Amino acid sequence: MSINDNILIKIRDMKDSLTPVEKLVAEYILDNVDEIPHLSIKSLAQLTKTSDASVLRFCKTMGYKGYRNFIVSISASLGSMDDEQKDQYTDIQPGDDLNTIISNISHNNSKSIEDTRSVIDRNEIARAVKVLVECNRIVFFGIGASGLVGMDAEQKFSRINKMCHTYTDGHSQLTAATLLGKGDVAIFISNSGSTMEILDTLEIAKKNGATIIAITKYNKSALADNANIVLSISTPEVTIRSGAMGSRIAMLTVIDILFAGVASSEYKHVKKYLAKTHDIIASSKHRK
Repeated sequence: MSINDNILIKIRDMKDSLTPVEKLVAEYILDNVDEIPHLSIKSLAQLTKTSDASVLRFCKTMGYKGYRNFIVSISASLGSMDDEQKDQYTDIQPGDDLNTIISNISHNNSKSIEDTRSVIDRNEIARAVKVLVECNRIVFFGIGASGLVGMDAEQKFSRINKMCHTYTDGHSQLTAATLLGKGDVAIFISNSGSTMEILDTLEIAKKNGATIIAITKYNKSALADNANIVLSISTPEVTIRSGAMGSRIAMLTVIDILFAGVASSEYKHVKKYLAKTHDIIASSKHRK
């Protein structure tokens, strides 16, 4: 894990998917962030009523080889957090006026993008771009709002002549997964990583040899555990629809990054497709 990743955001996002003992460590760290860099592994174990081994396992779950590397990353995250980054997500309350709604929605969406930038693994992005460049075809799977993200991805990758399609309901997903094979990439989009339809489809796609890419909030979920590549997002913990809005914005951001990465690495090859699709759309608008 890069030292530039914000480990505090990652702990917050992964907290609910941790084991009970790991969750004790996570909650203590989030509640006492300023004192953590000064604690030994033994002190943190005592304060969390766990053990040295439990704290070390927590560090490894977060992606670190040892406690020292983890503490260095905590210090770096604290040092890089300005006042805006420390601001919390703000939920929309019944009866809020339009000015408040505009401000809060805009803030939450911006924060979802910034926090996702902090937690996403650059090496995993590079691996994802590589397999997308080399694959035979791309299939996107998502339910509900995640399905809309898949449809946006299909539109983008189609513009550079990638064979791709999005499936947004359980039956069509199972059928599509059955026809996948080696050389194909299946991208599963799920905030929770535990949607049953997605997991049923994942099992078939994996059995057929497709490369599995997961876009999800939870690194310790059934989806993430079974994926070849995991692209983490960060979303707000709020109570009504603004939470779903934040996850959609974060997922769309990851799709944009993947598309730009593929288009950039293959630019000499795909620029003619970008030009053609741009010209035909511009021509259609002109005729209207």
